[in-house]
Amino acid sequence: MATIAERTAPATLSADPARLLAAARAAAASVVDPEIPTISIADLGVLRDVRLGADGVVEIDITPTYSGCPAMRMIALEVEAAVERAGCGRPRVNLVLAPAWTTDWITPAGRAALLEAGIAPPPPAASRRALFGAEAPVACPHCGSAETELISEFGSTACKALRRCRACGEPFHAFKCL
Repeated sequence: MATIAERTAPATLSADPARLLAAARAAAASVVDPEIPTISIADLGVLRDVRLGADGVVEIDITPTYSGCPAMRMIALEVEAAVERAGCGRPRVNLVLAPAWTTDWITPAGRAALLEAGIAPPPPAASRRALFGAEAPVACPHCGSAETELISEFGSTACKALRRCRACGEPFHAFKCL
């Protein structure tokens, strides 16, 4: 059985820290969200930082989309495995709760991936409007109509709501503005 020191041994990919960090970042960024497997944790804004610790171990910070997200343990395990497979050693994966995640951290590629998966992405800067109850119209990911209605604040995951399009009649998930 490996000791804690062996499990977090310094990386052996290369003596070049920049190369090591680039490889570790690329590996971590390739991990997909287990609840929405069409989007990477980098494009979702969950991957916050990749750095080299004072002891030579790669450290990776991840922030949950909300503090009770049950997918975070799986994401942390997948990040560890991806970074190890890339030859960067076993990283330390830190769950960082502050600052709190916001939908503003979703990249344009992430918004496109959500839309492609049939999930309405939040508009940019949506979180500031939502704080004051001025939610922007949610466009249907199937037909593009803004004539949609909220069916339930709770979708298949806590970060999504269930909506229906009045134009095409299709139900869909919409990523909540946070």
